[in-house]
Amino acid sequence: MPATRPLSLLDLATVRSEDTIAEAFDRSRRLARTADGLGYTRIWFAEHHNMPHIASSATALMIQHIAAATENLRVGAGGIMLPNHAPLTVAEQFGTLETLFPDRIDLGLGRAPGTDPPTMRALRRDGSEAQHFEQDVLELNGYLSGFSRIPGVNAYPGLRTHVPLYILGSSLFGAQLAAKLGLPYAFASHFAPQMLSEAAQSYRAHFDASNSLLGPDAEPHFIAAANVVAADEEEAALDQRRRAEDGWIRAMLGRGRRLSDEDVTALRDHPAGQQVLGMLSETSAGTADQVTAWLDAFGDRVGADELILVNLAPEEQAKHRTLELLAPVPQPQSTSP
Repeated sequence: MPATRPLSLLDLATVRSEDTIAEAFDRSRRLARTADGLGYTRIWFAEHHNMPHIASSATALMIQHIAAATENLRVGAGGIMLPNHAPLTVAEQFGTLETLFPDRIDLGLGRAPGTDPPTMRALRRDGSEAQHFEQDVLELNGYLSGFSRIPGVNAYPGLRTHVPLYILGSSLFGAQLAAKLGLPYAFASHFAPQMLSEAAQSYRAHFDASNSLLGPDAEPHFIAAANVVAADEEEAALDQRRRAEDGWIRAMLGRGRRLSDEDVTALRDHPAGQQVLGMLSETSAGTADQVTAWLDAFGDRVGADELILVNLAPEEQAKHRTLELLAPVPQPQSTSP
């Protein structure tokens, strides 16, 4: 049976060691096209910089690429790291996307830089920009709603496009800000699950519809992220999960050097490896029934209105099969490429 909540996808346009970036883009497009006909609600791409295994740094361009290749999915940012950008520029970019693809664009906003300090300096940022996150969100909303907070300055395109905003986070700060502004909130529990339950409770307890940027009828909408791998046989899913975990250990602990299989096996039992694996604690791998049951229980546990899935399967065919098996509407037998 399909999951009881809307299901969406988060894609980082992952570049595998044997791939080119162009191949990563093509793989994301194929995956989005598969999801497009399966009843998934949205697909988001995240802004990261100076990470050789993530190709979604020019997030607005990635969104355009995927929106042009799909018909039904909402496509958006999960998210744009707002301290890296002028709100006017973001409004112009996403106003353009909304004009090109009406009623299909989302704009999730994060407060972190999405990179390390040297790269942040290369972006001409010093870290203090995050202090103005709330003001930047309000300024951005003003451009998109047609009520600019800077007299005489408007976003063209962007003016009155009303691109929906989402606050992203992995701590209480994002939950509290989303509640204060009456906006939807998405929690990054796919890699930072420690404060998930507390943030979910805080968001609902303090949601202020009277102050909502969406109007007095706004209701809380909480999205929780989870990692998944589904396969026809449990053993195959568990194998894909282990390979994905090994990839995380290589990426997080390799520090610029290639780790052998023996190195990775040893690190799985090392405190550093255990810390990496702990980041992936909100993960389910198994058959369709097993993963669906886990997703329903997970959603119930944190009070999620929607789940956004990170497809951990390293192999492309396994990624497509995961989407088919977890599809929100029943589908025929596999049509994976």
